[in-house]
Amino acid sequence: MNKQKKRHESTGRVANSHRTYNIIMTILTGGLLSAAWPTWGIAPLIFIGLVPLLMLEDRIAKDGNGKVFGLAFFAFLIWNVATTWWIWNATPAATAAWILNALFMATVFWLFHVTKKKVGNQPWGNFLLIPYWMAFELLTYWWAAKWPWLNLGNVFSSTVSWVQWYEYTGVAGGTLWILLVNILIANILQYFKTKETKPLLLNIGLELLILFVPILISKNIYKHYEDQGTDTEVVVVQQNCDPWNEQFDAKYYDEVIQNNINLSLPLVTPKTRFIVSSESAIQEGIWLHETDQVRALKMLHDYVKRVPKTAFIIGGTTYEFVPQGMEDDFPARPIGDGHYYYCHNSALLIDTINMQHRNKSQLTPGVEAIPEWMGFLKNYSITMGIARGTLKTDSESKVMSYGEHKAGVAICYESAFGEYVSSFCKKGADLLFVITNDGWWGHTPGYRQHFEFSKLRAIENRRCVARSANTGRSGFINQRGDVLQQTHYWEPDAIRETLKANTKVTFYAKHGDYLSRIAVYLTFVELIALIAWTLMGLGKAKKASKTAKGKKK
Repeated sequence: MNKQKKRHESTGRVANSHRTYNIIMTILTGGLLSAAWPTWGIAPLIFIGLVPLLMLEDRIAKDGNGKVFGLAFFAFLIWNVATTWWIWNATPAATAAWILNALFMATVFWLFHVTKKKVGNQPWGNFLLIPYWMAFELLTYWWAAKWPWLNLGNVFSSTVSWVQWYEYTGVAGGTLWILLVNILIANILQYFKTKETKPLLLNIGLELLILFVPILISKNIYKHYEDQGTDTEVVVVQQNCDPWNEQFDAKYYDEVIQNNINLSLPLVTPKTRFIVSSESAIQEGIWLHETDQVRALKMLHDYVKRVPKTAFIIGGTTYEFVPQGMEDDFPARPIGDGHYYYCHNSALLIDTINMQHRNKSQLTPGVEAIPEWMGFLKNYSITMGIARGTLKTDSESKVMSYGEHKAGVAICYESAFGEYVSSFCKKGADLLFVITNDGWWGHTPGYRQHFEFSKLRAIENRRCVARSANTGRSGFINQRGDVLQQTHYWEPDAIRETLKANTKVTFYAKHGDYLSRIAVYLTFVELIALIAWTLMGLGKAKKASKTAKGKKK
């Protein structure tokens, strides 16, 4: 009895030890990933962020003590909540966003775990994570639950001198770099435990090369790169309207437009080509078939006549009737008498002659876009109800022309989509403008993280960026990703800068997220191999079972 009791106690201690180890490693991964994230994080921590989870996966694969999916979910949930908790300020759907994204990430890690076990559970199998993870990150740009905010390569927005090669790879190159470094460190630790000298030294050598060579190359590019193109003067306005109280009240419509005029006018010179204001600054509804009836547009037309050779770029809500036969289109909204209309989140370019517009294409899930399978929510929004239902998008990106310039105007969330922003440059855009309203999130890391994305878009395309945010942060960014000027949060302001308008198209702008597409193909190969191994294993098991039965007989 005493021996049995001691055995149970020993087993209990071991089980508790495994549980403690599992929890510690899980919290370490969640904590390290969070501690690396902009804007208050320490970016180099990202190089060890996944190591605890990889070590945990290896231990579970060998002794079976723990559930990889649940532990990975907990780690990624910590990361999601710690870095994007501010979404709650805009919508209670934040909880769903955190849980769903953590579930997707955990599923990716679990698939990697299962595949690695099938191929023998060796340290080199850690590299199988790379295609799965990079394919998942590509999906975050494509599917209905679009959320590329936590794609790993975004972390280097705080250290732009390390990733000047993003003009060739985009953010996906940063993700590949991070995964390789984490995997090699995990391999080194695993080979050190098993005392396998040759693979240990090989992984150490590869680790040093892969970690430091990209930094040295980038530093060299950063040192020698100079902005290219022609001088172009741009004024950015930060109007500073509280979106929760003022901006959507009709009595403030004229006041908001006049505020834009008053802030920008003292800075405009004969050389000024563009004045840039924020998303949704015009809240007076604009029916596209009768723009001459919109008071805000009249005020802005009159203004640009006073400052010739200058165009005003500003955001607004636009409407148009749905063509006959298109009433079943998901974004179509009933207006009564059997008629339907579309609602757009638009960017407008107003000059002395006419108005150009483009409609936001990359919509914010839940707030501006409801998946078609959730048709019962078609006419609602999971936020304040300001933009009910799904907005109608442009089918492709559109550049806006003014004089000798073509401008690519990204509306809010679109600035998180590298390949999409690059499509403006492929179509001739020589400057990039970002117009946004980050006031929904309040004074949180949200608006600061959003600003950081523009630095990456500048490097990927070698385009200067002018960014107007309703409540901040607004600013100018050069082609190396350096911030030339920026405003303070929650202060009305206007700033002016001479930017270089560049027409050269980078390798990344030409080819987009090619690394992620390669990863998708490799993922299919891994999944097919996984299915084949599973079926072969089932076949062997059945054969062994039949053999055993035959022997019994």
